[in-house]
Amino acid sequence: MRIACSLGSLLSVNQVLDCAQMLSKTSVETIWIPETWGMENFSMLSMVSQKATNPKIGSSIVNVFSRSPASIAMGAATVDTISNGRLILGLGTSSPAIVKDFHGYEFQNPVGRIKEYVEIIRLILSENSVDYKGKIFNLKNFSLLIKPPRNKIPIYLAAVNQKMVDLTWNVADGVIFYLRPLDEMKKTIQTMQSKRKIDATCQLITSVSHDSELAINRCKKTLAFYVSVGKIYRDFLSKNGFESETRNIFEEFKKSGFKSNHELVTPQMINSLTIAGDPKTCQKQLQKFRESGVDLPIIQFNPIGDVIDSLKLFSNTFFEEV
Repeated sequence: MRIACSLGSLLSVNQVLDCAQMLSKTSVETIWIPETWGMENFSMLSMVSQKATNPKIGSSIVNVFSRSPASIAMGAATVDTISNGRLILGLGTSSPAIVKDFHGYEFQNPVGRIKEYVEIIRLILSENSVDYKGKIFNLKNFSLLIKPPRNKIPIYLAAVNQKMVDLTWNVADGVIFYLRPLDEMKKTIQTMQSKRKIDATCQLITSVSHDSELAINRCKKTLAFYVSVGKIYRDFLSKNGFESETRNIFEEFKKSGFKSNHELVTPQMINSLTIAGDPKTCQKQLQKFRESGVDLPIIQFNPIGDVIDSLKLFSNTFFEEV
């Protein structure tokens, strides 16, 4: 069965590389690397591809406000060359706070913007000289100076709200869901896959420990972080069954930061949004997400204690040695 892993922002650069090397000896299909406001994605993907020579590598996600379409196409072509054709390009819009406060751009027309990015990137990678006239971007006589191993790199889009979900199923090769309640995700996947079949992936906050409470507490902290800083996730969860929970978590965050707001994450949120507990429990929880229609679960490594020891248990729980 297909399964992937995300090595997230809780790790240092060297820890990501060490973990990727360990995972390369398992059945992991894809190693996904995030980009928030720490590690730069394309350089990390290049290094990970050298440490893990068998799995695919994926960006989850490169946001479409911090780089031009041509820059992303160049980065994708470079990484795909370095990795011998193993890249999955994950794109997303990020959030107004990150785009405006951290990058200095206005967060305008995100759906239309990402649509033009997909069109331009595909044109550039097809080895043609690109003349493109859109509502946002105009390119004239652009062509890559290098020849990537593939002229079509799979593009997956991160999608939360329905307009982005619709666009994803219209133009992308796959979708990357995150923090999507289990029942809602099942309905959305069934509805959308009946229109056009793409690769449905979901990144799942995951923590494994022989002490279930430690694992659950680690997932609570990660979940509370995203509810607190991610308005798009907070609003979506509020509209889909967790209105009081998200309000309480966010209100506590405004009072005391991350000191204790994770304590307001409920068992229902943990069960619907994460994988947490001892190895056997986590294996059962993973199956729930497979049954929801997720083609490729992307389990997000949330370590407990020593990172390498935690990864060994994590890896033994979900992957086979190869």
